[in-house]
Amino acid sequence: MSAFPFDAVLFDCDGVLVDSETITNTVLATMLGELGWPLSVDEAMTIFVGKTVMDEAPLIEAKTGVRITAQWLDTFRARRNAALERDVTAIAGIATAVEALHARLGGRIAVASGADRHKVRLQLAKIGVLDHFEGRIFSGHETPRNKPHPDVYLAAAAGLGVEPARCAVIEDTVTGATAGRSAGATVFGYSPDEKGHSSKEALRAAGVAQVFEEMAQLPALLSGWQR
Repeated sequence: MSAFPFDAVLFDCDGVLVDSETITNTVLATMLGELGWPLSVDEAMTIFVGKTVMDEAPLIEAKTGVRITAQWLDTFRARRNAALERDVTAIAGIATAVEALHARLGGRIAVASGADRHKVRLQLAKIGVLDHFEGRIFSGHETPRNKPHPDVYLAAAAGLGVEPARCAVIEDTVTGATAGRSAGATVFGYSPDEKGHSSKEALRAAGVAQVFEEMAQLPALLSGWQR
């Protein structure tokens, strides 16, 4: 077996492992409407995909005149989590890709998400891949800065004992791709021409090494990569 060109693979979660963005932004659009800012789900996704609601609180407050409190955020997360628990599904092909890369790298795969840890664990459990990531889940809520800063990817690489330059990062947004590149990793952009992902053009402009459309392609893409 030829040498694998990366020592670890670091996955974003939303839009990469799970098809969650429409679900989350439906809840968010509903709750922002309750505050007096009417948004369609598509408009909410344009504004918020790749970002955290907490980071966008100043924008929400400017649009609604309502201060975003910890209690409001807790209510949002509870309503969001209930919707995800009911409706979230896996990105097509991801379970096979995760299993293959987990086996090839001796378990050196991780999730590095801008979302809170509870949301990540809930979703990984729902799609049946939590066991492959147990003990290797990293949240931007627990680092000094969230994406687009590199902190969560640096934490994930350190947690696996791997140099960031030896890591492949799998991302679907410009925000996340920027974080991965800033960490010094090689970033691969997943863009299946569906809502909730940055466009191929935007990901290329953000400096990803290659854009791909199907998760089933990922193990072979990484295995054959020429560093």
